Amino acid sequence: MVERDGMPSLTEAPVPAVGFLSGLSGKLLLLTAVFVLIAEVLIFVPSIANMRLMWLRDRLNTAAAASVVIEGLPDQELPRNVQEETLLATGAKAIVLKKEDASRVVAAIDMPRSVDAQYDLTDVSTLASVYDAIDTMLFGGDRIIRVYGPVGETTTRIELLLDEHALRRAMLRAARNVFILSMVISLATAGPIFFALNRLLIRPMRRMTANIQEFAADPSNPARVLEPSGGRDEIAVAGIHLAAMQQTLQRTLKEQKNLADLGLAVSKINHDMRNILSSAQLMSDRLSDVDDPVVKRVAPKLLRSIDRAVGYTNEVLSYGRMREPEPRRRFVALRPLVMEVSEVLALDTRGDIDFVLQVEPGLEVDADGEQLFRIIHNLCRNAVQALLQDVGIERRAVLVTGLRTGSVVAIAIDDNGPGMPAKARENLFAAFRGSVRSGGTGLGLAIARELVLAHGGTIALVEKSTPGTLFRIELPDRPVPLDAFRHRA
Repeated sequence: MVERDGMPSLTEAPVPAVGFLSGLSGKLLLLTAVFVLIAEVLIFVPSIANMRLMWLRDRLNTAAAASVVIEGLPDQELPRNVQEETLLATGAKAIVLKKEDASRVVAAIDMPRSVDAQYDLTDVSTLASVYDAIDTMLFGGDRIIRVYGPVGETTTRIELLLDEHALRRAMLRAARNVFILSMVISLATAGPIFFALNRLLIRPMRRMTANIQEFAADPSNPARVLEPSGGRDEIAVAGIHLAAMQQTLQRTLKEQKNLADLGLAVSKINHDMRNILSSAQLMSDRLSDVDDPVVKRVAPKLLRSIDRAVGYTNEVLSYGRMREPEPRRRFVALRPLVMEVSEVLALDTRGDIDFVLQVEPGLEVDADGEQLFRIIHNLCRNAVQALLQDVGIERRAVLVTGLRTGSVVAIAIDDNGPGMPAKARENLFAAFRGSVRSGGTGLGLAIARELVLAHGGTIALVEKSTPGTLFRIELPDRPVPLDAFRHRA
């Protein structure tokens, strides 16, 4: 198992083999059979109880039919052979016919001395029949039982003394047949259910599992993205979401790779750029000795621009870090800062782009001056680049306005260029996806948003009726502690 940053790689972990019984297919087949068997058991007990009652009632009916013939004979004992035939037909040891208060032994051979259990079949409840059936199955077989019930709709009652062995043997035979039938029904039911669910559930899940394993092995390969099945069930919807997640992950990995490559490139350039800028700084210092008013006016701006150039070499790397440095906030005059942005972009010397500044001279912003410069510089630079791409505009212009409302300063950067494309709008403030121009990285907007959020403010693209792009920034002042307010100078 390969470890990265002290954590084991899940893609390198061994995947256990899935057998038939340990897999969902085997479990599904087993559970289906078990549930069908449970249902059969719930049917089995009442079936055996009903079979027992039918068996006993059949014996009573047979004895009742014989007693109808015997009742018409004179009141005398039947011949031995007639009694044996009658008992053999009913499977009883004795038959007793009761009418009102009189009793008559119709037939009897080996009359038992005692009776182990007796059952009245006149009106048997379901629970009683189930209990008697279970009792016979578990504990019966060697008992002598007395069974009695009415003869048709008359008041005559027929009684039988039976050996329970024949009844229990018949019940066991019926239980065996019911069990075999239950097994056949279970397999016949579980089989189609298994194959249906295997096709509807197990196969799609195996397909998704195999795709996840393949994607984990090479997540950057677009061919490893799951192709949705196109259905409308839950598994199909899960496949659609999985494919979308894999595509998002691939884009994220691509962005991470771009960041890593960009960081490596900038770090290489940064080393040589520092040496070049250091030489430029030394040469610029000599300009201060030149007795020329234009040189003396331009030299300080040139030095600040070189210093900023050193800082900008780290801009891309700064975005790659977890977060920007905390803003060192103080009240900064907005108008001079925006003018400096104009000078850095050389808008004061260009004749093809008008730079309009509508900021009161005394307006101040509670912000980190250097970070605020970067925010406005990035947005103004994007506006200028958009204007330079559109040659069909007669008079190109960038408008920067600033207005304080209470403790919030609103800054707007507006241009009359071609506007922001739909793709850039969808990925606004997303690095490497929110670029407006071809070949751009989109880092300018991403960095501006990060810096604005660090100040507790907001930045948004504002819809407008005229052509162009309008960004609005709102920066709130820091809350003033009560102690500072009470001890203010």
